[in-house]
Amino acid sequence: MKRPGRSRERAASELFAALYPRLAGWCRRLVDDDGTAHEIASEAFTRLWARWTAVTEPQGFLYVTAANLVRDHWRRLERERRALRRVTAEAAVAPSAEPADPSVRLLVHSLPDRLRVPILLHYYADMPIREVAVLTGRKEGTVKADLHAARELLRAHLRRSLDHTR
Repeated sequence: MKRPGRSRERAASELFAALYPRLAGWCRRLVDDDGTAHEIASEAFTRLWARWTAVTEPQGFLYVTAANLVRDHWRRLERERRALRRVTAEAAVAPSAEPADPSVRLLVHSLPDRLRVPILLHYYADMPIREVAVLTGRKEGTVKADLHAARELLRAHLRRSLDHTR
């Protein structure tokens, strides 16, 4: 689609205008969600743009990339479903423990998502670090660092609250 003498941006813009609606519609039929379909189609174009000079067949590249992204989307959803089923089953079987200290629960919920999610999965859902890493899409070392940072924040909050009660 690229003609000599035309800028890279103009060629990419024309390709986007010509192919994006059809690609997004095709993705929509595969994922059954408008937002996800547009994200996938946009990501396919972003990846094409990154390899613009090396791709000889842009339309084929876009559809293959979108198909791979759709497959990744369904795989991620299945992993999440399996984890949710496992956690739900474990919670139903597990003996009821003493209720957690509400002040600690509030502190955990006040953590930023980046720190709160690993804490909840590891300590409250009793998942090993490896599983937390898979579910969050992070490396095990990152999960360990986030757990450490969260514990330090919780420790500091608890110390401050204990100092105020004396």
